[in-house]
Amino acid sequence: MPVQAPKTARHMEVERKFDVVESTVSPSFEGIAAVARVEKKPVQALDAVYFDTPAQDLARHRITLRRRTGGADAGWHLKLPAGPDARTEIHAPIGSQQAIGEAVPAELLDVVLAIVRDRPVEPVARITTQRESQFLYRADGAALAEFCNDHVTAWSVGQVDDSAAAPAEQQWREWELELIDIAGAAGHELLNRLSNRLLDAGAAPAGHGSKLARVLGAASHVARTPPVDPVHRAVAQQVEELLVWDRAVRADVDDAVHQMRVTTRKIRSLLKDAQDLFGLADGAWILDELRELAGVLGVARDAEVLGERYQRELDTLDPELVRGPVRERLVAGARRRYHTGLRRSLVAMRTKRYFRLLDALETMVAEYPVIAFGQGSQSVTPVGIDGAYRRVRKAVKAAQAAAGADGGHGHDGPGTDYNPNEALHRIRKRAKRLRYTAAATGANQVAQQAKAIQTLLGDHQDSVVSREHLLAQAEAAHTAGEDTFTYGLLYQQECDVAKNCRDRLDAALHQLDKSVRNTRR
Repeated sequence: MPVQAPKTARHMEVERKFDVVESTVSPSFEGIAAVARVEKKPVQALDAVYFDTPAQDLARHRITLRRRTGGADAGWHLKLPAGPDARTEIHAPIGSQQAIGEAVPAELLDVVLAIVRDRPVEPVARITTQRESQFLYRADGAALAEFCNDHVTAWSVGQVDDSAAAPAEQQWREWELELIDIAGAAGHELLNRLSNRLLDAGAAPAGHGSKLARVLGAASHVARTPPVDPVHRAVAQQVEELLVWDRAVRADVDDAVHQMRVTTRKIRSLLKDAQDLFGLADGAWILDELRELAGVLGVARDAEVLGERYQRELDTLDPELVRGPVRERLVAGARRRYHTGLRRSLVAMRTKRYFRLLDALETMVAEYPVIAFGQGSQSVTPVGIDGAYRRVRKAVKAAQAAAGADGGHGHDGPGTDYNPNEALHRIRKRAKRLRYTAAATGANQVAQQAKAIQTLLGDHQDSVVSREHLLAQAEAAHTAGEDTFTYGLLYQQECDVAKNCRDRLDAALHQLDKSVRNTRR
């Protein structure tokens, strides 16, 4: 079992690696205007043990987890991809046990739990480095970058365990160039200038993204070939996105719950419209699990939406119109519900049930569709937008018919049999499915117009939820003897938002219909 560790620290690492031969002479940084002084540091002896699952799942996602001794930053390091030349490094201190025997700190393991799941995380390699460092400084004494000349010796897991069958040790020399507290265009320009000096000295861009990648070999680090079918490719991309947003939710990054929920719904929507392609029967458990996951995430997301909505609306009111502890009830209350929902989400994201869903999704996208297109088979129909659009039209006609039976008044209060809000919400959900399918199949204009309807009716649905919440909070405030004037103002504003959305719907539906007809030409 992983052990608890003290609080971790994060920072962004921006660096490039270079391959050099033993005879390559270290570069000079003289003549670079930004560099006023270069300081050589004493040689450091670094010893690192790298950890991964038996299937090297972390390495496959370009993530490294190590326990390193020696040097100024000795400790546990978890490195996550964060863009070109950049990685997010999370650091935790070393415990009192030996390097190979010490368990991975729980706080680091939890960050990548969606990748390692309940599989064992064990040593896979050991790398020792003799590091010669030079620090580059500006004229004001601020550090710009660190250049490292590394002499590396490495063993795979067999050598770590002293197995006689393990491969021979590997040795090589490489250079690293890391920026220090410089970001944006200035950092990119400096990194390019310094890199050119290394290339001029005889270095070549590294053939591997990390030392570990070189030890384990290319097989664990080469990305899978993207599927040819566009819908299958879209699902594969969204499954990868799900793992990224999982990490963001665990770190409580702003808007992460929302994005993870959106990604979950995208996957489910694409799969529902391509069940034959993926060999899924109606009501397949994977679809049910995705719906349940989105529901769990929705508790925190709905509270987050309400809190932001009320904060924005209250800020636009004249302060004299904000009466009583309305911010405490609406804004602070929503934030408390968000954190409660986040805790519930994290509990669900640490269960075997969640792990098995991720296993199933990865297995599904790792395989090509049941029947490849273009092979003459009639058993699987290529996914298109027609079916999804027909469902949108059906929902629109049902809403119009029900509204006509209601006399066109659109009543949705107590005592009415018809709820137009539910009908509009159904249109939104079907427009959303159309949007995802259209985007996956290249019908971009249709996707754009479907998104417009989804956004319009999303605002409408938010106003519905807000009004229901405002009524409940106004009743609670009244019972507590508080002034309820502001709740009435907010309620009327939400009514105005909903009416505006309904008034714009016909024009948006017309544009969608036009875009679909243009696609068929």
